[in-house]
Amino acid sequence: MLESIKPVKKARVGLYTIGLQAYWSQFPGLKDRLIEYGKFIETKMSQHGEVYNYGLVDSEAEARRAGEWFNEKNVDLVFCHSGTYSTSSAVLPVHQICKAPAIILNLQPTERINYEQTTTGEWLAHCGACPTPEIGNAFNRSGIKFRVVNGLLGLNYTPEISLTNEKSSERPEAIHAWSQINDWIRAASVPRTLRQSRFGFLGNTYSGMLDMYSDFTMIQAQTGVHIEVLEMCDLDQLLKGVSEADVKKKMEEVYEFFEISGDSPSDPIARKPTLEQLEWSCKVASAQEKLVKEFDLDALTYYYHGAPNSVYEKLQASFIVGHSLLTAKGIPCSGEGDLKTAIAMKICDILGTGGSFSEIVVVDYIDETILLGHDGPFHLAISDGKPILRGMGLYHGKQGSGVSVEAKVKTGPITTLNVTQTGDGKLKLIISEGVSTDGPIMRIGNTQTPVKFNEHPDLYMERWFHEAPTHHCAMSIGNNAALFSKAGELLNCKTVTL
Repeated sequence: MLESIKPVKKARVGLYTIGLQAYWSQFPGLKDRLIEYGKFIETKMSQHGEVYNYGLVDSEAEARRAGEWFNEKNVDLVFCHSGTYSTSSAVLPVHQICKAPAIILNLQPTERINYEQTTTGEWLAHCGACPTPEIGNAFNRSGIKFRVVNGLLGLNYTPEISLTNEKSSERPEAIHAWSQINDWIRAASVPRTLRQSRFGFLGNTYSGMLDMYSDFTMIQAQTGVHIEVLEMCDLDQLLKGVSEADVKKKMEEVYEFFEISGDSPSDPIARKPTLEQLEWSCKVASAQEKLVKEFDLDALTYYYHGAPNSVYEKLQASFIVGHSLLTAKGIPCSGEGDLKTAIAMKICDILGTGGSFSEIVVVDYIDETILLGHDGPFHLAISDGKPILRGMGLYHGKQGSGVSVEAKVKTGPITTLNVTQTGDGKLKLIISEGVSTDGPIMRIGNTQTPVKFNEHPDLYMERWFHEAPTHHCAMSIGNNAALFSKAGELLNCKTVTL
């Protein structure tokens, strides 16, 4: 794996536990027990985010202080741990003051109470479901969006005060609950990272591809992403500063992460790349990485054809290798000036699921698969074996010749993420889960992955096309529909899962 140039920003997570102040004097030990549960939740959450645990909120006044405190910490989410019964009036002010998305945690500490020995104080430590509908009703009437996670707390020990077994970490109800919690925290890193990201836009959008044209202000308004408009002369200037040592270092990366092809057995324009082609691609790749660092970029979308036989035509024709390496280093690069797909790729990358630039290539009606891919760039981290480099005497529909990547995504579950734009200018996420198969691919220097969706290709395409997608998408590994949906919700984007 290549080291990321810029690390993903972890979500900042607010957490507090609720209870009724009148209980503390009536039931000794209950307050400390709930605080202990809250600290356990804090520790588990810390695996995926920066957690700010306010502690116990048991009155309206405390709720107001908690809301202000969460604002000071600039949290992305606030989890309300329903430890025991509390009036909703002692919860609502937190979320009226702090506008971060709200998630109620109804996590029961035990799979079954001790019916024979349970006291009122013991029961109250397990009745987190009791106030949840009351809180939800108050949120709804106050215009506060919320989600609820139900299940078991997942302790791996039983507190000394307990009258029942609380070791529930292996129970499916605990595993499922914590999967949801972790997904929410991971998803919250998407808007946080995007809000602090700089996307480079190099060149222009491929002429005539109307689905890909984007309003930079609209993109920043909805995601917080800053668009840095770049010129080919910016890259050309950095190219002049590339040394022989830089080229050698990049060549070492290429030989480590790629397989160098022979001639294609089927396509006369796909040839074994020459040493001159490889060295030029590596020189350009070095300049591309310098461009990313010079302009502090988190992603890049690009396209430029240049006049025939011009300096810029030669420069852009060797983009694919360098942009594939950058994508593997956490700087997703989308071709043809497709800014919206760069966002999709960045979302996949933030969540650690890959994100390779793709479009529909062809349908295999025998295997009932759809080949998804493109002429680059490719995400090396999700490759089925080493990607192959082929010398291309001609790029279809584009000017110039150079070195291209031929690869497929590893077999197993995949999820595609498409970011499109609706007629009213709003971003929309379209999500599909499928399986990457071990079916055959063409040997023409393009990335291709045969994907089987859970319905016939014609039915799938009918549903996908009906959603009016951008014709590119990002391909990720794993079943990520639930995770991507949460990210879409936190971005306030309409989200559709096929």
